[in-house]
Amino acid sequence: MGSHIEAQGNDVYSSKFDDDGHSKRTGTWVTASAHIVTAVIGSGVLSLAWAVAQLGWIAGPSILLVFSVITLFTSFLLTDCYRYPDPVYGTRNHTYKAMVKNILGGIQYQFCALAQYTNLVGTGIGYTITASISMVAIKRSNCFHKYGHQVECQVSNGPYMVLFAVTQILISQIPDFHELSALSIIAAVMSFGYSSIAIGLSIAKIAGENHGMAKTSLTGVIVGEDVTSQEKLWNSFQAIGNIAFAYCFSQVIVEIQNTLKSSPPENGAMKKATTAACSITTMFYILCGLLGYSAFGNKAPGNFFTGFGFYEPYWLVDIGNAFVVVHLVGAYQVFTQPVFQLVESWAGERWPQSKFTTKEYRVGIPMVGTYRFNGFRMIWRTAYVIFTTVLATMFPFFNGVVGLLGAFSFWPLTVHFPIELYLVRTKVPKFSLLWIGVKLLSAFCFIVTLVAAVGSIIGIVTDLKTYHPFK
Repeated sequence: MGSHIEAQGNDVYSSKFDDDGHSKRTGTWVTASAHIVTAVIGSGVLSLAWAVAQLGWIAGPSILLVFSVITLFTSFLLTDCYRYPDPVYGTRNHTYKAMVKNILGGIQYQFCALAQYTNLVGTGIGYTITASISMVAIKRSNCFHKYGHQVECQVSNGPYMVLFAVTQILISQIPDFHELSALSIIAAVMSFGYSSIAIGLSIAKIAGENHGMAKTSLTGVIVGEDVTSQEKLWNSFQAIGNIAFAYCFSQVIVEIQNTLKSSPPENGAMKKATTAACSITTMFYILCGLLGYSAFGNKAPGNFFTGFGFYEPYWLVDIGNAFVVVHLVGAYQVFTQPVFQLVESWAGERWPQSKFTTKEYRVGIPMVGTYRFNGFRMIWRTAYVIFTTVLATMFPFFNGVVGLLGAFSFWPLTVHFPIELYLVRTKVPKFSLLWIGVKLLSAFCFIVTLVAAVGSIIGIVTDLKTYHPFK
């Protein structure tokens, strides 16, 4: 009788929980591919027309495809490391950092954490810049419509960065990340919305009465006519960084794979999801990049919606920019919450007896409910948002910052760690053909990262010569 009850208990346990004690996962390759697409298609698409214009009809699409194939390949390597040591029956790695810690350990884990959190902080700064210039673009678009395109309609970014920061300070006081799930869904819808508007406006411009007037070339912007030879070189490097930023989604692969149900095996389902998502994403990127270049030619703006290649219909341009702002309000929180949690967990462990760091006070808010207030959380999160806003105000250069973020995150998070994880897990012999091949791939991507970083830094330095912060 006792053994029968025990058997029943095990059946109930297995029906509600997975092998690691977590609640039963229900994700499929379809839901996983949807998560990847919504995580990837973001503000990076806004710079792709400019990036293709710097590189031309041959190098532009080629680099887009090369980055797509490399990202797909290294994502496959990551999916096989979700369970360790066996890819089907091994112990789960719930996060990217946990995977690096469990398989590589030591200095590699510290390097991974540094790369991840640098990227998270940088992305918050980049999103503050992008959101503010989209808000400025709405104001300027209405000004152009009212007074004509010949009017300068100058508007300062500063007040709009402050507005975005105030919004983020308020939202960041929500104590639990899962309470932001609705905001994340809205953000995903917005990203599809403005990407689709950008594609639609490009097609309309190509098909319009000015068709044929946009000058393009096989090698992109022309030296001596559009840019100097030095500008051509640095802009091309920066464009590579912009494309790399658009493909930096490997760091969320592990977390998404952790939502999949155990059967069929997670690595097989995840490979299917990654293939589908990467194909959809690449199609979107090629449409945005190539149609944007066709529409604007070598004069393609750095940002689809804020460079004013599109003036009319002004209301649709406004909607596109509004979608960008709403998306980035949610996206900022998605990328910032891990930074919040890191510092708050550290403070709780460092001062466990301090009421300031650990105690929560329940405050009733009419028509909202009960808010859990914590002094450390309020001050730390507010200070962090102010910090990213100040840096964004000092360096409000969309393409340069996006390129730099892409350069810093692509090689370590998308290429280096997936390759090293796979080599250790599969015990690939040193100097075997496979070992040499993936090491050469990593070295190539490292060089590309350095080139993109140099181009982006020079672009930022050049912009700083004519920009005065806080004025």
